Amino acid sequence: MFEEIAATITKTIPMRRRGTPKGMANGELTYATQAGMRSWWTADTRIEERVAGKAEFGFEKRQVVFRMTIDRLDPAQCVVMRCHGDHPEWNNTTLSWDLVKSKSDERSTTLRFTHSGWREFTDYCIGCNSMWGNLMFRLKDAAEGNGRGPQWKE
Repeated sequence: MFEEIAATITKTIPMRRRGTPKGMANGELTYATQAGMRSWWTADTRIEERVAGKAEFGFEKRQVVFRMTIDRLDPAQCVVMRCHGDHPEWNNTTLSWDLVKSKSDERSTTLRFTHSGWREFTDYCIGCNSMWGNLMFRLKDAAEGNGRGPQWKE
């Protein structure tokens, strides 16, 4: 008998804040706002920036669209989005971004990203794991003022 194991993708990256530490960190803006997500993930991003708001991320001229609902939105700490519809392997998975501020250096922050709830490790899940690694470096660059633009421009 086989036991079903849910897969989870987790990425952790350290970030340095630019500007005044008391203001809103760039890291918060890169994962908690429509403009932020457009700066590193996909230019085709639509987000209702509120709890229970809808989010859509389009790729390849909307040949692929991921639709989500925002379950938690606290830009200084955490954003959680639940995926539904469209792509069957993403359906009922959860994306979360958690900021952990350093206690010893007020300009340092660690971003912990998790994509959880995968039903199994498929080739598609493994490919997403690799892409999320790439995307987290794009997010880090955008947050630190060295943005390269979104991975997907259309």
